[in-house]
Amino acid sequence: MALSAFAAAQETEFHIAIKNHRFEPAQLEVPAGKKIRLVVDNQDPTPEEFESRSLRVEKVIAGNTKATVTVGPLKAGRYTFVGEFHESTAKGALVAR
Repeated sequence: MALSAFAAAQETEFHIAIKNHRFEPAQLEVPAGKKIRLVVDNQDPTPEEFESRSLRVEKVIAGNTKATVTVGPLKAGRYTFVGEFHESTAKGALVAR
């Protein structure tokens, strides 16, 4: 149990919303070298697939629900992601510093 509490303390949580088929905010600054929990709140009534090749993540999020994606630890850099079902408008990035 102490190990899981230690692991949880090593993760940092960030929140992003999907609204009108766009990510808000479109860019998040996150700490490099730490595991990140990204809570994605799909506020649209339709599903969206959160996808990032650079983060190696694909997750379908039903309309009006939230999902948590865990990534990292990340090296310093820019990691892009899209909402695959609305890729022309749903674009974003994590910037690890």
